[in-house]
Amino acid sequence: MPITRRLEPELLDELPGDDPRALRARRDLERINTLFGETRLMARLLRENYGSSTPHTLLELGAGDGTFNLHVAQRLAKHWPKVHVLLLDQQNIVTDATRQGYAAIGWTVETVTADVYDYLERAQPRAVDIACANLFVHHIPPERMAWFLENTARICRLFVCCEPRRTKFAVELTRLSWLIGCGEVFIYDAIISLRAGFLGKELWALWPQGPEWRLLERESGLFTHCFAARRTEG
Repeated sequence: MPITRRLEPELLDELPGDDPRALRARRDLERINTLFGETRLMARLLRENYGSSTPHTLLELGAGDGTFNLHVAQRLAKHWPKVHVLLLDQQNIVTDATRQGYAAIGWTVETVTADVYDYLERAQPRAVDIACANLFVHHIPPERMAWFLENTARICRLFVCCEPRRTKFAVELTRLSWLIGCGEVFIYDAIISLRAGFLGKELWALWPQGPEWRLLERESGLFTHCFAARRTEG
């Protein structure tokens, strides 16, 4: 059953990066991503939608500590060698171990500490081959979503995001996450995220329309909503 989309502050966005509650919430999120195959899903969406060539640059919006993108990169490295990754977030909490993980697969990594709106406004057209996001786009308020998508389209050839699927069933099921050991911060934020998520063709409708774009928007499993937009020319 769908529910009305609404945005509320998430605890993890307010906690310092080294707060024990934040660290546990990120571990919970990484475990859930593994359990539901989210990195496999993102890697597949990137490969299937980018095409046969190899990208040179990949930008993750709202990258957090960079571990999700690293796990995606590890799945892609044998197909896409020597990609340069830009991890954009308001906090730089990427550890040396994560940086070494990228180096081990032959990818290079650069952290960008910036507000996403400021970054997109300053970025040059076609600045990166790929822009992607995992559980980030739902943070964008409705009044800024069209601007966000238009400017994301301007800077990349392919945009892919995996976001919460906004249904009452998903919310109620998430309340039971304590049964698999998830902490209070994760459960609270996951429910808030689901209420701010997407359904149907909501992102498709706001993406810049035109024959130069091939769009995909669909659900994946009980909790995930996927969107991909690939530029078909140039």
